[in-house]
Amino acid sequence: MKKSVLATSRQAADLQKEIDPISIFSYHSDMVTINSRVELRQNLFSFLLEGNKSVSYAEAQIKIDPNQFLLLSSGNCLMSEKIAAAGGRYRSILISFDNEILADFFIRHPLSHHTKRKKNNDNPFLVFEKDAFLANFIDSLGFMLITDRPLSAEMRKVKLEELLLYISEHYPEKIQQLRNFNYEVDGDLVIRQAITANIYNVMTVEELAFLCHMSLSTFKRRFSKIYMTSPNKWLLEKRMQRAARLLKEGDRKASEIYLELGYENLSSFIQSFKQIHGITPKQYQLSN
Repeated sequence: MKKSVLATSRQAADLQKEIDPISIFSYHSDMVTINSRVELRQNLFSFLLEGNKSVSYAEAQIKIDPNQFLLLSSGNCLMSEKIAAAGGRYRSILISFDNEILADFFIRHPLSHHTKRKKNNDNPFLVFEKDAFLANFIDSLGFMLITDRPLSAEMRKVKLEELLLYISEHYPEKIQQLRNFNYEVDGDLVIRQAITANIYNVMTVEELAFLCHMSLSTFKRRFSKIYMTSPNKWLLEKRMQRAARLLKEGDRKASEIYLELGYENLSSFIQSFKQIHGITPKQYQLSN
């Protein structure tokens, strides 16, 4: 993948200082990736062609299939890319662009004052369904990228302009929501958002710290100041509280709930439950 635009945290220190204002490139892989740490230095359109993709920011997550595509704002996120079927591949086309490009677009093409901005929508991404025009637009990018000649800066600008104009006219309420998420905000708020959004997700404390743009030690220190306990202990207690409610209120077994509580295997869930409640999930159900 193009390191100047999108890279794992290990690659971040080696990224070149100068980035093209607009880049268009294809990406494909035969490998499954789970929660890869990615630092987006630019906004990114991700057109999924084959496979499944999920993205987690500090405050929200999204999953898409090839009938959809994403617009991601710059910042830290976790990406998972999966192959849909045996023998398949993960394929996508990506367009990255600077905030300056977007600001210039809005100056030249101001949105109608009749378009109302939706409230309480601070997600750092937008999801679109592919229609006939967008499907053909993505195909046109694919044909351009399979040639031996690189796309000129002017052609990249024209294609991005075409896409933004179409979205502005057909999805005005969504183009209004586009913004670069500002991580220079209250660090305590970012931590609260990350914890609330990911309390039942399979995610490590290290990954939560990454999403909050903090070192692990800083994250733990600030977390302890807010919640008066460690991240691991707090998450464990909250997950086991919910586990107890699920076991008590319904007929579901431990084997039916451990995945939705953020555990990858049943034995780990049973061990955690016993650590908090002193008995196994089965014993807890029998006692209630």
